[in-house]
Amino acid sequence: MHRRHFLTITGFGATALVLPVGGRLIAAEALLEVPMSVAAKKVLADVGLEAATAAGASYCDVRIGRYLQQFVISRERQIDNVVNTESTGVGVRVIANGTWGFAATNELTAMAVAEAARQATAIAKANAKIQREPVQLAPLKGVGEVAWATPIEKNAMAVPIKDKVDLLLSVNAAALEAGASFVNSTLFLVNEQKYFASTDGSYIDQDVHRLWAPLTVTATDKQSGKFRSRNGLSAPVGMGYEYLDGTSKDALTMPGDVQMYGNRYDIVADAKAAAQQAKTKLKARSVKPGKYDLVLDPSHLFLTIHENVGHPLELDRVLGYEANYAGTSFATLDKRDDGFQYGSDIVTLYADRTQDGSLGRVAYDDEGVATKRWDLVKDGVLVNYQAIRDQAHIIGEKASHGCCYADSWSSVQFQRMPNVSLAPGKKPLTPAQLISDVEDGIYIFGRGSYSIDQQRYNAQFGGQLFYEIKNGKVTEQIEDVAYQIRTPEFWNACSAICDESDFRLNGSFFDGKGQPPQVSAVSHGAATARFDQINVINTARSIG
Repeated sequence: MHRRHFLTITGFGATALVLPVGGRLIAAEALLEVPMSVAAKKVLADVGLEAATAAGASYCDVRIGRYLQQFVISRERQIDNVVNTESTGVGVRVIANGTWGFAATNELTAMAVAEAARQATAIAKANAKIQREPVQLAPLKGVGEVAWATPIEKNAMAVPIKDKVDLLLSVNAAALEAGASFVNSTLFLVNEQKYFASTDGSYIDQDVHRLWAPLTVTATDKQSGKFRSRNGLSAPVGMGYEYLDGTSKDALTMPGDVQMYGNRYDIVADAKAAAQQAKTKLKARSVKPGKYDLVLDPSHLFLTIHENVGHPLELDRVLGYEANYAGTSFATLDKRDDGFQYGSDIVTLYADRTQDGSLGRVAYDDEGVATKRWDLVKDGVLVNYQAIRDQAHIIGEKASHGCCYADSWSSVQFQRMPNVSLAPGKKPLTPAQLISDVEDGIYIFGRGSYSIDQQRYNAQFGGQLFYEIKNGKVTEQIEDVAYQIRTPEFWNACSAICDESDFRLNGSFFDGKGQPPQVSAVSHGAATARFDQINVINTARSIG
């Protein structure tokens, strides 16, 4: 789903809905239709592999995909929209004369797939005339016939629409009862049924599920006309509908009486808290600009990791091959070779597509590579990047990192960010203990607005909730906070990280990259962390 689709759906409803390529609106019941059998997919894939090889391709992979989406959108006491979409087709990627070629079809017939394979090969041969160097693929041994599915307890697509409608309306009612003036809540459900086959000898069937339940609660002061909002603090997840079965007992109470959630989420309790905190925002004191020690909750820190670690360590940005959606990267290859100090010695940042519950969790990427975990920054030092099969040789690697992805059968797969996380501290440390020696600081929760330069070096981040810390104690809720950073200075200012018991995932459900643009979903984990003497500005004064 592209960002423009998301904005269209949430802003204007189904009448203006832009469907995925080759997609169609369907009834909710059709989301549960039995897909094409694995045996039939193999037959169809073999047609593409054989046609490409016969046409002169030295390598070919075929992706047969069925992409399902459901969105339930509500506001106050009404349901604004229920949208169900399906997009099905086949993408064929080849190497011929040392050059990539790609073609796709939404017809699931042998004739159409063979034609797409021949077309992809013809495109590769045409491209080869201007190719400077041949594609170098990292070696990969085929895995034969394998299958994997997201571990889920309850298929969200199978939950009746009435149950989802009732849930969202109860969320909104709870927020309104707690003093909200406006509230909207949404369910985004995704199921990717993907089959991959290649001339390397792999036949991989995967069934991937993701879910997100965002909400926004707004409180207004009728006398002054002021309003303040608080978004939900839950994470998008690679789980089933069981994620929404949580109760307030599953919440983690942080200093400042903020409830966070781990493997289960009580969306009704969060809506109530959001209404109360939005009202407090209306009266909260505006921050005094200056240098502060920042205590960043994982619900906030994930975005800084995403923008200032995940994206700048994508190898295509480092090499200048990719510049869409905020540019290239300051973290050039010479910095890795020189042992660049990306952060303090307690900072280890790693990539991982194997963590259950994460948005990026799959067993194999979209070029058949088994997923894994690897370090990007080790003990503060830049040690690696994110690379796929045709990039690995550039950084001296013998194998792909398994982070190739396409958001549709009709899109060519390319390097996408895996889950990127900050490793928790090695010594026992709770958030309360971390805060206890902060004399003058600010505790930040949730994702806010942000800006970043074209090399991911200078940035500014806001949040959802801000609490003053004085002499080791969380005092009052404050407002209008944003902090300014230079990426390496920020990570070198990291002075403490809570232990594994506080580690939580959050993430981005719609992460854009490329041109034409594609969207992927990616999680970022962290424990609460402290960053010393970071410059904080007052956003109200900046605007006014």
